[in-house]
Amino acid sequence: QVQLVESGGGLVQAGGSLRLSCAASGSIFSINAMGWYRQAPGKQRELVAVITSGGSTNYADSVKGRFTISRDNAKNTSYLQMNSLKPEDTAVYYCNADLQVVAIMGRYRYWGQGTQVTVSS
Repeated sequence: QVQLVESGGGLVQAGGSLRLSCAASGSIFSINAMGWYRQAPGKQRELVAVITSGGSTNYADSVKGRFTISRDNAKNTSYLQMNSLKPEDTAVYYCNADLQVVAIMGRYRYWGQGTQVTVSS
């Protein structure tokens, strides 16, 4: 009923940039916070960045000053601009959205399928 689809991952050299997109579709009534997480091999999934419906943002210390999260509410899409990438940024990146589905009470968190980001040294 609701899908989150990420795009924009790939292979990049250290110091390069990538822009990830996360498009939410389906019977969406409203979207509150949208976020990006990542999971490297052998590590737990960690928060990268989050943005509220009002545009307030929060970042992991490891990406502050390098990554920028944004959203287009008209398109139900969030973006993660990643600059000055480092090998340690290599991970599968997942987006999520806290949203309310039409005709269903409550707000629930939905996740995308993940997109691989690999940064070579």
